[in-house]
Amino acid sequence: MPLFEVRRGQGTGFGGGATPGALMNTMGHLVVMNWYQQLILDGRGYQVRAGTITTPLVGDVVITDTAAEFCVDVASGTTLIPVFQNISVRLGTGTLHEYATKSVATVSSAGTAFTLLPLKSNGTAATATARVQAAGAVTVTAELATATLRHWSHSNPVVAGAGNSPVPYNWEPGVTGAPVLVGARCLYTQVAATGTGPSYYANLDVIEVPTLMVDPS
Repeated sequence: MPLFEVRRGQGTGFGGGATPGALMNTMGHLVVMNWYQQLILDGRGYQVRAGTITTPLVGDVVITDTAAEFCVDVASGTTLIPVFQNISVRLGTGTLHEYATKSVATVSSAGTAFTLLPLKSNGTAATATARVQAAGAVTVTAELATATLRHWSHSNPVVAGAGNSPVPYNWEPGVTGAPVLVGARCLYTQVAATGTGPSYYANLDVIEVPTLMVDPS
């Protein structure tokens, strides 16, 4: 049986210095776990969510610089890796719908605090912090073309109408390739329309790791 030496112990599995047997199938092929799934097993996955089944969030009236619906902040020493985001529009009245996810190198400065939910249900609390507040009431740093990363966006110039959202608004960086947001950093999402802000539910799933894991020195 082939053996691998574990160099660094985490929240699950064998400790550092152990030599466990490698997992292989009956053809002798090494079984490899999805990297994101392993980090979630290690207790490093978290979720920020907006809205509940009885109380959806209502977005901003026109997309506005420095105004977001929800965000995740990490300080220096922690790195954030987004994995998945879904925005489900419940009532899409208004026109000129604009939704966007961006990040900046300064943490948010206002908005209702939200305790990140562990994706491992018995996991420990996150180092990252979050905010969720309707109508663009989460305050983030002003957007600059030279400093703000734009990760995902959607726009629709016509009235969507209740129940007529054409597609799920998903961002899947875990599939397409995720940005590695080295703290200090703020990852935020804007949801807005002209006339009437859309009501919606949303979730943003992220991985947090010590920066030394991705940027050793």
